[in-house]
Amino acid sequence: MGSARQAEVARESDSILRRRPLLFGYLVTLGAIGAVVTGLMLYGLRSILFSVFLALFATVGLDPLIRWFQRRGMKRAWAIVTVILIIVAVLVGILWVVVPLIVQQIAFLATAVPHEIAVLRSEGWYDTVNEATNGVLAEVVGWISQQVQDPATWATIGNGLVGFGLSVLNAATTGFFIAILTIYFIASYDSTKQAAYRLVRRSNRDRFEGYAERILQNFGKYLSGMVILAFCNAVYSLILLLATGVPGAFLIALAAFFITLIPLIGTVLTTIVMSILAFIHSPVSGVVVLVLMLVYMQVEAYILTPRVMGKAVQVPGSVVLISALAGSTLFGLPGALVAIPISAGIILIIKEIVMPRKERS
Repeated sequence: MGSARQAEVARESDSILRRRPLLFGYLVTLGAIGAVVTGLMLYGLRSILFSVFLALFATVGLDPLIRWFQRRGMKRAWAIVTVILIIVAVLVGILWVVVPLIVQQIAFLATAVPHEIAVLRSEGWYDTVNEATNGVLAEVVGWISQQVQDPATWATIGNGLVGFGLSVLNAATTGFFIAILTIYFIASYDSTKQAAYRLVRRSNRDRFEGYAERILQNFGKYLSGMVILAFCNAVYSLILLLATGVPGAFLIALAAFFITLIPLIGTVLTTIVMSILAFIHSPVSGVVVLVLMLVYMQVEAYILTPRVMGKAVQVPGSVVLISALAGSTLFGLPGALVAIPISAGIILIIKEIVMPRKERS
């Protein structure tokens, strides 16, 4: 029946092409122009669409927290209200505490790091190590000093940490917009899902809903698991840097939180950066930070990750690297963070839908 319909459509198209070629060309041109206009509109709205995607990801990631409150005897409505109040409290805390502290830390680091580098160069062992490395140490220390004193570096760091926009004001506005969208999506999460399920043919709806619920739950566990691991890493980094006296500990720990949202490579990157900054402060601090971060990496890999992630889908290391590279190339750090959950969702769909179908066929 389907093939007959396709053959009929093909004959009608061929008939229009032969009898009215001008009309056929006009329709094709209109279709091409419509596609180009649609593409330009989507490109112009890319920042808004990206914010909507991030809000959806945040909603799915917060759903396990709502379910956790439900398992503790709280009704879903009150669980949603509790999570929304937590989001509002976090926003207030960011505006009143985090933002002023970040500004203070940036101003402090801009003057503290050059002083630390000057002290480092005056150490007796510096010239010996520099000669042993054929001047590599001097080049690295000089590059770090130049980057720290360059205002563009701090602008880039601020943009990467907040993630959305070319300026602090734009980033704050976008972050507020995402937070409001997330609150709205959380409040209407169940009704939105049911409305989406009704778009599926009735005969396949129950099966589709079952697959979708399993995928969303595992997806949410993966997102919330990444946030928990990143938070643990940031807290550990903050305590370690404060204990060793490294300047700018809070700012470095905040950066570690966002960077370690990228699994596999995030902790490695933060370990390298923290070790270099600690080494500039003091060789003893550098060794302590490096050793204890290596210990934490083992604890995270073999104890924290299996317990936090649980049954959430695991993303292969090669997929993590490719996704992070592709996402960061398109949208910077936020793109890298979003690309990995998308990859996890695709892998989950393959495991939950494609592979079982292949086994039954």
